[in-house]
Amino acid sequence: MGDDVLCVDGLSVLAAAFGVAFKQWDWSIMTETTGNKPPQYAADKPGICAARIHQKLDNRFYQNVSAAAFPMTQLRYRNDDAAGSIGLDQLDDAAWLSHFGNFEPFAGSFESPLALCYHGHQFGHYNPDLGDGRGFLFAQFYDNRNRLMDLGTKGSGTTPFSRSGDGRLTLKGAVREILATEMLQALGVETSRTLSVIETGESLQRQDEPSPTRSAVLVRLSHSHIRIGSFQRLFYHDDADGIETLARHVARHYYATPEYGAGQGVAQGAGQGTVVDADAGLEDLLADLLQAIANRIAVTAGQWMAAGFVHGVLNTDNFNVTGESFDYGPWRFLPQFDAGLTAAYFDETGCYAYGRQPEAAMWAVCRLADCFVKLVPKNILEDRLEGFYQQLERALASAVQYRLGITFADVDDERDAALARQLFTAAKASAYGFGQIFHDLYGGTPRAAGYHDDDWQPLVETLSAASLIRPDALQHPHFGQSRAVSLTIDEVESVWASIAAHDEWQPLVEKIAAMRSMRAALSGETVTDMPNIISGTPLSPQSTIR
Repeated sequence: MGDDVLCVDGLSVLAAAFGVAFKQWDWSIMTETTGNKPPQYAADKPGICAARIHQKLDNRFYQNVSAAAFPMTQLRYRNDDAAGSIGLDQLDDAAWLSHFGNFEPFAGSFESPLALCYHGHQFGHYNPDLGDGRGFLFAQFYDNRNRLMDLGTKGSGTTPFSRSGDGRLTLKGAVREILATEMLQALGVETSRTLSVIETGESLQRQDEPSPTRSAVLVRLSHSHIRIGSFQRLFYHDDADGIETLARHVARHYYATPEYGAGQGVAQGAGQGTVVDADAGLEDLLADLLQAIANRIAVTAGQWMAAGFVHGVLNTDNFNVTGESFDYGPWRFLPQFDAGLTAAYFDETGCYAYGRQPEAAMWAVCRLADCFVKLVPKNILEDRLEGFYQQLERALASAVQYRLGITFADVDDERDAALARQLFTAAKASAYGFGQIFHDLYGGTPRAAGYHDDDWQPLVETLSAASLIRPDALQHPHFGQSRAVSLTIDEVESVWASIAAHDEWQPLVEKIAAMRSMRAALSGETVTDMPNIISGTPLSPQSTIR
C-alpha cells in the first residue's frame, strides 16, 4: 500500500448487537478568496434572502445548464413548512409553478441553473463518469437560522453529465422521496426536505418498475450539495489548487461560526457547531475541515441507526460536506431489527446493509482524506479520524434517548452506550416492530406488555433511572395510539398503488399527517399536521420519453 495509507479502528459498542465484523481497514489512495459573512436573517423578520454563493467558484466546479420544457406542470406537493424557513411560503401556486416547474430564476440567485461536477466511489468502485445528470442547483437562499441552503432538483432534464440517461424522475420516485424525508425529519434525523413535487406529463420507461410510468420534477431544500465526490474529482485531475479553493469555500460558507454551522438534530453537541478557519494555513485548514465533516457524517450515521433507516446507496457522491442526509432512492425502514437488511436490489453483497452503514460512512470519510493526503501528512489525517466511531456512538446514544423521550440527570457516556447496546440486543432477540419498541418504551417505562422477560430486563433497569425529556410529552395525542407510526415497504407500495391505479392521494396525505404528528410529539415543536397535496390530475401522460 505504500506510505499513503489511512488506518482507523472499527466500531466497538455496536458490533456485537449488529452482528457485523467491524474490522480494521486499509484506507488507501485510489487514483482511480475572501468571502462574505452570511446576512443576519432573523427568524422574526421573514423574507426572501436569495444568494448565488456557489457561483463564486469557477467552471471547474459546475456547468451552466437549462431545464427541460415539460408538456404539463401539475402541482402535486408543496411543503410550506419547509418553504417558510427561506421565506417562500408566501408564493402563490402560479408563482410556485413558474419557479419549480418552469424554473424561472429567483431575483438575487442564479440566472441559469448549475449542474455540479463530481466523481465518486459506487459500491467501492471509482467512477469518473458522474456529475449532476438529472438535476441541478437551481437557487440558493439563507434560511431563518442563517444557514446557506440549496434548492436542488431531481428530474429536471438532461445535462452534460447525463450520459445515456433521460434526466427524468418517475412520479413514484418523487412520492417515495416525500415519504422518506418526512419520516426522517419526524425521527430527528438531519435530512434534506422535499420542497416541491410537480407532475410533468411525460411517460417514462424504467426497467425497475412497471412502464410506461408517470413523471415528475422534484425540488429539495438541502444544506449544501457539495459532496465528498466533489473533492474526489479534483484529486483525480491532480488539481491541488482546486482542492484548496473548494476547501476554503466550504469552510467559509458552511463552518464559519458555531451558529451558522450548527444543526438542530437530536445529537446536540456531537459534531455540531464546529468552526473551521477558512483563512488558516493549508495544512491546518484541510485537517480541521476533514475532522469537521467527519464529525457531521458520524452524527448522521448514528441518527440513521436509531431511526432504523437503510439509505441503500451510500456512495461517496451521496455524502455531502455538511453531513446532512439527502438523495433518497431505494431506501427502507426496518420492519423488525435486521442488521443485514438492504434497500437496493442491486446491492448483492450487502455492502450498504443496515448494520454496515457505520462502516460505509467511515469508508467514505477516508476517501475524503485520500484527497488531502498529498497536502497534509498522513499521520495528521489519521489522528483527525481516530475518534470517528466514538463520535458515532455518542450520536447514536443521543438519538436513541431522543426517540425514547428520556434524559438523565448526569453525563455518563458508558451508561448511554450501554443503553443503546441493550436496546439493540433486545430488539435483535425479539420479533417486535422496530419503531413499536420506541413507542412502547417512550418515557422510560414500558407502556405495553412484553417487556418483562430476560431479554429486556437490562434495558428496563437502565431506563428506570431516566426521566421524561419533557414532563408533558406523553399527553400528546400521538402517544394515545397503541400502534407506532411506521413506513414499511408494503406501506409505501400501498400509498403509491392508490395514486397509480385511481389517482387517489388521500393515503399519502394521511401518512404525512401521521408522521408530522409524531414529529410534533417527539420534538415538542408546533408542526402543521396537514401537508399541501393537490389531487385530481389526468391519469394519461402527455408525451413519451424512452
